[in-house]
Amino acid sequence: MQDQWWQDTQDIPRLVRAIYECISGPAGAPRQWERFRFLQHPQARSLRTVVNEGGSTFAKVFDVDSYIADVEPFFAANGFFEIETEQRVQRFGQVAHVWSRYEARADPESPVILKRGANSIQLCHEHDRWWVFSTVWDNEREGVVFDLW
Repeated sequence: MQDQWWQDTQDIPRLVRAIYECISGPAGAPRQWERFRFLQHPQARSLRTVVNEGGSTFAKVFDVDSYIADVEPFFAANGFFEIETEQRVQRFGQVAHVWSRYEARADPESPVILKRGANSIQLCHEHDRWWVFSTVWDNEREGVVFDLW
């Protein structure tokens, strides 16, 4: 299995696709957490933008295991498929930044979109592979639409 996972780390678009595959699945289905951990640098961080009832925002920051612990209850009760709709990669030397737009659905074939948003993924090439060092995301909402393209 790790041979396949190693291949995921050799190509940036493939790595991003693997991240989406790891977190997507029907309600109650186990996610690919070992593969997800393999893609992440041991010091990787994730940051989710959270909107309070009053409309103000704050950042919720996770290491890999605290992210998994945070989302597992939701995934146990809900189908969730994050589907990439657009991607922009910018690379300089051993560092890359990926803007990845997505739509989330309860089922990949469902016409109902639960949410749209963008992932900002920072990568570094180290020891003959790409590592995810950070992922920061926000969802579209009134007043916040993706306008980088």
